[in-house]
Amino acid sequence: MKSARASQEGSGAGLTAAPRTTLRVQGMDCGDEVSAIQRALRALPDVRDIRVNLMGGTVTVAHARGLTANQLITAIAGVGLKAFQQEVGGSRASAPILPRGPLLAVALSAVLTGLGLASQWLKLLPTTACTGAFALAIASGGWFIFPKACRALRKFSPDMNLLMTVAVIGAAAIGEWGEAAAVVFLFALSELLESFSVARARSAIQSLLKLAPETALLKRGEHFEEVAVEQVHVGDLIAIRSGSRVPLDGEVVSGSSAVNQAPITGESMPIEKSIGDTVFAGTINGEGALEVQVTKPHSETMLARIIHLVEEAQSQKAPSQRFVDVFARYYTPAIMILAVAVWLMPPLLFDGAWSVWTYRALVLLVIACPCALVISTPVSIVSGLTAMARRGVLIKGGATLEAVGKLTALATDKTGTITEGRPRVTRVLTLTSTHESELLRIAAAIDVHSEHPLAQAVVKYARERGVEFPRSQNYNARSGRGAEAELDGHHYFVGNHRFTHELAVCSEDVERKLEEIEAEAQSVVVVGHKPHGDCKGEVLGVLAVGDAVRANAVNAVRSLHDAGIREVIMLSGDNQRTVDAIARQVGIDEAQGDLLPDIKVERIRALMTRHKHVGMIGDGVNDAPAMAAASVGIAMGAAGADTAIETADMALMRDDLSEVATAIRMGHRTVRVIQTNVSFALGVKAVFLALALTGHTSLWLAILADTGATLVVVANALRLLKVSR
Repeated sequence: MKSARASQEGSGAGLTAAPRTTLRVQGMDCGDEVSAIQRALRALPDVRDIRVNLMGGTVTVAHARGLTANQLITAIAGVGLKAFQQEVGGSRASAPILPRGPLLAVALSAVLTGLGLASQWLKLLPTTACTGAFALAIASGGWFIFPKACRALRKFSPDMNLLMTVAVIGAAAIGEWGEAAAVVFLFALSELLESFSVARARSAIQSLLKLAPETALLKRGEHFEEVAVEQVHVGDLIAIRSGSRVPLDGEVVSGSSAVNQAPITGESMPIEKSIGDTVFAGTINGEGALEVQVTKPHSETMLARIIHLVEEAQSQKAPSQRFVDVFARYYTPAIMILAVAVWLMPPLLFDGAWSVWTYRALVLLVIACPCALVISTPVSIVSGLTAMARRGVLIKGGATLEAVGKLTALATDKTGTITEGRPRVTRVLTLTSTHESELLRIAAAIDVHSEHPLAQAVVKYARERGVEFPRSQNYNARSGRGAEAELDGHHYFVGNHRFTHELAVCSEDVERKLEEIEAEAQSVVVVGHKPHGDCKGEVLGVLAVGDAVRANAVNAVRSLHDAGIREVIMLSGDNQRTVDAIARQVGIDEAQGDLLPDIKVERIRALMTRHKHVGMIGDGVNDAPAMAAASVGIAMGAAGADTAIETADMALMRDDLSEVATAIRMGHRTVRVIQTNVSFALGVKAVFLALALTGHTSLWLAILADTGATLVVVANALRLLKVSR
């Protein structure tokens, strides 16, 4: 996670320490407006940090407590944009639509420009009438462009609105009224189309908001009443009718049904739910009726967390996006300086015609607009992130998405990743006179303290066999080895093969038994007396614990190799014989067992020296150190596991390793689309720069090319929203 997190922009500390206000901004559709908002807010004395999310249409400001939301809204209004405070938990607003005012203005400008050009070409009207039509077209198309240009000039911060305004005024000054009107119309049209394209991308995110219903059937007494989800509290009972969407996260207390969890986990088949099972907001109930006890409020459901993470991820810029931002920052001023040189130098030094070189300089000003270049990356990133979220794969930001696309090696834990993570005791071997039930009693009394899958398997097996056991005292977990505790005044331990060697209790007979079990790809839980003082320890017995390999593990590993992963390595705390057997079974390149958590970190670092870009799959908690050391940390089966989602760079909402291969392919596609978009945008600029200097293009052709390039890169980026299953 280190490399991905290092490349994310913004100071998290600033946002955490200071109060935050999130504003939704209408009409924020391009990089110039983002820069204008940042300049306006930085001018306020109590602002500490600003995060502008272009694709989300939001601004998050960390500030001192004395600064109010109204002051922030007023500052943004100063740059010609309307902002309003976003409620906690997100907005259920529908996708943005095109405003009627600009739409009518552009339509009128189109009609007047067309009328003027037709009259001019066919000589239907006198020159003054044509000029009047062009002037009205300029006024109509420029009524929401010119005020922004004036504000930019006042603040000495040139943007594309100012460049267009200068180009239009210059064209009119040299008598090219038709060109001036065409430039205004085409630029206004491009702004309108860009707004529509960005709205299309935003609607992909906001479609997630519509997954959960706004009301729930709340049980009050003996009746159910339909209320807003915000009025339902943790512990309340709600009814889920057949065929309806689940409004809130909860636990089933009555009924059974098959629930379609695709909106959350991406699973194609419905999952049977009965008493005690968890259901998530946004999932779709099948034929049965359910009563559910709410476990999380509306603002903290799994769906709300997914939406928040996807929206937050958009503000974390990918390396390619930061490159484009820096390039655009220097590109526009450089072209402006070149335009001034083209305007002045040929007439002053080489007796060039002022009208000719003024016109070419104006064309250069039009070419200086970096719209297509700036919009190409964020639309690609948000499309990729949203497409994966729809499949139940959460990727935290463009930096991580690019990092996933660069992975060449993948390390994976065994339990819960390659295997099902539901181990079961298959055999009990007593090696002394201790009875089997007593052995289970000791093991369960110690393991009842632990959440480890092997420990839970032991406890479950003891209960199934009817063995009663107390909770041991002075419990002490030994990381990567096992645990020890006191029971009935005696010191006992449960642990793995390594632990028996460390305690010096592994005799030849015990070693032989352990090897036999491990050769069958099963784990061992050794139970025995712990050495204490003068007391020599001994092994009382061994529990064999089996964990079935996932049905799709072989295909998943194959798909990882097909996606470009050169080496898949299993890192496990289990014994070497077991991990070797499982690795051979599923086609893993290398298996390393008997690893403590700190050794896993060392193995990840060694892998990174060989491959540079390495991913680590784990549960987000036990494997957190190794996941943090990797380029990308991936949490497996994170649905319902808040800690796993917070810990990892990428979270798979269901237990399907093949989704990692899908994410890698999406990373590859996203990087390719970004590179294609940037190359195309720069190529168009380079061609028209050359044409402008040689006099082989016009103002309206230059703006038409810029508009076309913007639409092409946005359309190309939106293709990422489609991910085949």
